[in-house]
Amino acid sequence: MDFWVGEWELTWPGQNGGEVGHGTNSIKRILDGCVVQESFSAQGPAPLRGTSVSAFDANSGKWKQTWVDNQGAYLDFVGEFKDGQMILQREAIGKNGAKTMQRMVWKNIAANEFDWSWEASQDGGKTWQVQWPIHYKRKN
Repeated sequence: MDFWVGEWELTWPGQNGGEVGHGTNSIKRILDGCVVQESFSAQGPAPLRGTSVSAFDANSGKWKQTWVDNQGAYLDFVGEFKDGQMILQREAIGKNGAKTMQRMVWKNIAANEFDWSWEASQDGGKTWQVQWPIHYKRKN
């Protein structure tokens, strides 16, 4: 996840054609470089602040991430970097017991920018719907 390490300015489309959303993300290596730590902040009427830790699990050959935030979320993901994209995903169980697949996709990765999206699947991963696309641009 070296491509992700750094200080980032974030933008995303507003709801229903509204104002563009803005945020920041600070990504650092910690614990002797074995863990990638994220500190995310999205501005707005109900600011979202969260943090994650990611580590490569040599036993499984997969990346694992745990996310927590100021809205009480706890999410755990597993995935890998493949074909130029990092994809971490999880299965979520809704209040009604329905299963939803959720994933994060890092794509179009360049030295100073990339695209990230939060996606969901209601059909076990056959099709995915982008729910929150974010463009990352490295701070100077």
